[in-house]
Amino acid sequence: MTLKTLPGESYPIGATVEKDGKHGVNFCIFSKEATFIELLLFAGQNDPQPSHTIPLDTKTNRTHYYWHIFVEGLKAGQIYAYRVHGPFDLSQGHRFNPEKVLLDPYAKAIVGSSIYNREAAKQPGDNCAQALRGVVVDTETYDWEGDWTQKPRLRQPYSKSVIYEMHVGGFTRHPNSGVAPEKKGTFAGLIEPEKIAYLKSLGITAVELLPIHYFDVEDVKPGLQNYWGYSTIGFFAPHSYYSSDQSPLGPVNEFRDMVKALHKEGIEVILDVVFNHTAEGDERGPTLNFRGIDNSTYYILEEDHSQYKNYAGCGNTFRGNHPIVGRFILDCLHYWVTEMHVDGFRFDLASILSRDSSGTPLEDLRGTTPDILWIIESDPVLAGTKLIAEAWDAAGLYDVGRFVELADWFAEWNGPFRDDVRCFVKGDDGMVPRLASRILGSPDIYHREDVDINRSINFVTCHDGFTLNDLVSYDEKHNEGNGEDNCDGDNHNNSWNCGVEGETNDSVINTLRLQQIKNFFTILFLSQGTPMILMGDEIKRTQRGNNNVYCQNNELSWFNWDGVESEYDLWCFLRRLIYFTQGLELFNQEERLEVAYNNPNHPHISWHGVKLGEPDWSDYSHCLAFSLRHPEKKEYLHVMLNAYWEPLEFELPWLGDDEHWYRVVDTSLPIDKTICELDVAVEVTTGNYTTNGRSCVVLMAKAKH
Repeated sequence: MTLKTLPGESYPIGATVEKDGKHGVNFCIFSKEATFIELLLFAGQNDPQPSHTIPLDTKTNRTHYYWHIFVEGLKAGQIYAYRVHGPFDLSQGHRFNPEKVLLDPYAKAIVGSSIYNREAAKQPGDNCAQALRGVVVDTETYDWEGDWTQKPRLRQPYSKSVIYEMHVGGFTRHPNSGVAPEKKGTFAGLIEPEKIAYLKSLGITAVELLPIHYFDVEDVKPGLQNYWGYSTIGFFAPHSYYSSDQSPLGPVNEFRDMVKALHKEGIEVILDVVFNHTAEGDERGPTLNFRGIDNSTYYILEEDHSQYKNYAGCGNTFRGNHPIVGRFILDCLHYWVTEMHVDGFRFDLASILSRDSSGTPLEDLRGTTPDILWIIESDPVLAGTKLIAEAWDAAGLYDVGRFVELADWFAEWNGPFRDDVRCFVKGDDGMVPRLASRILGSPDIYHREDVDINRSINFVTCHDGFTLNDLVSYDEKHNEGNGEDNCDGDNHNNSWNCGVEGETNDSVINTLRLQQIKNFFTILFLSQGTPMILMGDEIKRTQRGNNNVYCQNNELSWFNWDGVESEYDLWCFLRRLIYFTQGLELFNQEERLEVAYNNPNHPHISWHGVKLGEPDWSDYSHCLAFSLRHPEKKEYLHVMLNAYWEPLEFELPWLGDDEHWYRVVDTSLPIDKTICELDVAVEVTTGNYTTNGRSCVVLMAKAKH
């Protein structure tokens, strides 16, 4: 069949369905250095060869750096790819190779997973029969049922947010998930009614999804499978492995179904995005798209241009502060917000985006240079979305505090919160002053008084590292199954096994471990900032001591739903803790709490030790007490933290005759008695409270029952 073509337009970039007047698809791709480009059209998603190969004329189908063509009669669902010709000149950073079939960076759906071969994209020779292909998507045909039009965007403030870091596949992939086989590990499985109910009942307001952009499952050692997804191939396309519908357009619509269903239940969707490197790796890696389209534009190269800067630790570095790449990133974010209704983004290794186009760190993140971070923050389409930075990279650039200090809307993962809370709970010296700062919203890191304190994303665990159960069960990582001789993963975990390495039947040790888990949760939710918990920590999910399960797509990493029953009491404890703290105005503040003696009429905090007004800040101290008070809302808490082995008797603040202290939380008590509803809380009848070793206690003042 002969196809009729027209020159096409240089905008929009990607493949766009035209329905007004002329009917067909406009294709457009950027390449500054290419000398010739061919558009490949496929009749079937796994066909070894294209049904049509259309050359793009350098005169009629090129406008400056953009190559374009309009093909009449094509529709949504059309499968396509490119071959790009140009110089192979390493001294100039050019790696054009027309033997390789290339994926459109703007492809909104991707097919070919069953035929894809990473090695074929590395080795000499034609890889057409084993290459991924893009799919033309019509974004206007989906029925959102009023999401964001009849029903306003959720835009939950950080002060009222509880974030749940989740892996889409791992959440329902386990054999005991109760999800139909075809939906296990998919977007559809995540929104089964009982799964959404599980999240909502726990008190979750936002899910932060590990990468769902199309990634390379083969970017690991032989015999393993990339699980986390930090190896992106297609930034505009949902990962097809997470779709129960394997038709060309299935993943796009199933992702939208997931977002729509979560929004109906008041749960926001935040995507973990990886704009710091791609799946193409270093100079030995495959040619999949960017490398073969315009290598010297898309990547930061070494001075000799034959190798890549490696600030991400994954072989290459995406050149985010190049105008073309910056535009690509912005277009991508726009698409996920406007067409996929995403509520926010967590930027993996975001400090790489604070490097200029040569890799040098920028001094000013918002003004004197065309900095992509400032462009993102000031963009009107992204206004109102959550922007969260992992404010470091793998080459030593550590920007925690800088994103919040120099930007108005970025929040940050607070790495020092994780480290300092871990160290205090396990009993390290010198941690009390640091813990106090973390509880107060980290004023030593976030200096600006006009900054919303909830832009500190507080966490004890995340995907990268031990689970909470393993944090209290292992002194050392056990990553032998990753095939790297246990050399991968962080050695600096601040973990403590409570006496025995790994699983044990010792009831004393298991009781202590559970108590430590409760301590971590209690401190997390009593601290100023936005709490984030890791999927499965609420049911003691274990990875058997592996702190780097990036390549473990198996039961080691998946959510084990049997734990919902076996650890139900822990789940209930966390649920009650979330509802208790989130229900108090004390934990819905945007401004930092005042120290009591500064402004007693403002919500405030006061520090104590075992004696009132006498906190022990010494290096050898392992205890801290503090009072939180909101005079207007008549909220008054007294918290006692004891990381010693021995019990300590704490003095309690005096109350008037019409109020008494009631115990809400005591982590030394059995799990089913650790926390109680305020209306059945136990009255404290003396002026002191004995806080057992390795425990946390929360008292609340209220009128006598």
